[in-house]
Amino acid sequence: MANKKAAGKGPGSSTIAQNKKARFEYHIDETFEAGLVLAGWEVKSLRAGKAQLTDTYILIKDAEAWLLGCHIMPLNTTSTHVLADPTRTRKLLLHRKEIAKIFSRSQEKGHTCVPLKLYWKGNKVKCELALVTGKKLHDKRATEKDRDWQRQKGRIMREQTKA
Repeated sequence: MANKKAAGKGPGSSTIAQNKKARFEYHIDETFEAGLVLAGWEVKSLRAGKAQLTDTYILIKDAEAWLLGCHIMPLNTTSTHVLADPTRTRKLLLHRKEIAKIFSRSQEKGHTCVPLKLYWKGNKVKCELALVTGKKLHDKRATEKDRDWQRQKGRIMREQTKA
């Protein structure tokens, strides 16, 4: 119960948004932690949990990493004097060596870099990135089969403990 904060979505959770589709679509090779450059209204929206990572990707341009397609819904109580763009391109804060590694690996055939989740680390917003390779159809079926088996195994274990 001590680590309830990192358990998942809910009050007191550090996770803001997850890209569940990425874990199903790709094999995750390596993960990185990056900071995000945000505006004030974006931070307030993230505190309210108004972020979405579906169809989001990472672009490396001029030795800088950028987060494209991340949708942060503006709150109607904030940003009254600023025109808020919910899908603007946001800069990621990474070390030069990490950017170089991501760039070189993403140039290889079949490799790309995708965001996995947005979360709070203290009072900072962090983005977990992953270097990934695409799964084939049979890999996706195996993942789904394994997930169903884990669910079924959990049901059986619960029934055994009740009896």
